[in-house]
Amino acid sequence: MTETSEYADVGPPDSRLWEQIAQGDHAAFTELFERHAEAVWNYAYRLTASWSQAEDLLSATFLTAWRTRGEAQLVRDSALPWLYTVTANRARTEWRASRRALRLVARLAPQDERDHADEVAARTDAQRRLALVVAAIAKLPPSEREIAQLCLLGDVSTADAATLLDITESSVRARVSRARARLRDLTPDEDSR
Repeated sequence: MTETSEYADVGPPDSRLWEQIAQGDHAAFTELFERHAEAVWNYAYRLTASWSQAEDLLSATFLTAWRTRGEAQLVRDSALPWLYTVTANRARTEWRASRRALRLVARLAPQDERDHADEVAARTDAQRRLALVVAAIAKLPPSEREIAQLCLLGDVSTADAATLLDITESSVRARVSRARARLRDLTPDEDSR
């Protein structure tokens, strides 16, 4: 990723910060947060299509980073792939919980309230399209879903994804290709509903 090389001249690499964080260094954690918060927030937004959920995921991701300091290993001296993985896992958990809550609300709400919700959703077309893509990604087989979240939504390079997932780069490229093909098949079906 370019984030690590951009910061090489500005401060210590992520791997050094990670070591300092493992020893409880708050200043190193602050530097890591400032270095990657925007990228993690953008990734979370692409996963959720919601500003507030992206904020919540950003906070939860860095809280997890602090709580698990010293336990995780970095890929190529960058914390970003690990942070993206934590963000994706938390987003998936929250998405499942929200789907259960929405199904319950749909059963309890009068018909006219559901119509109003549909009108609000229709006004936010860009968010709806992004939500369709995120929902389509959730339907992918686990290996392709993980690759789509890392490489397509998170802009993690194939080399970093290969190292993170302990597979070859050619396997990553093949999974990205299959995920894109499946997403093309899944998203038109979702649009027609």
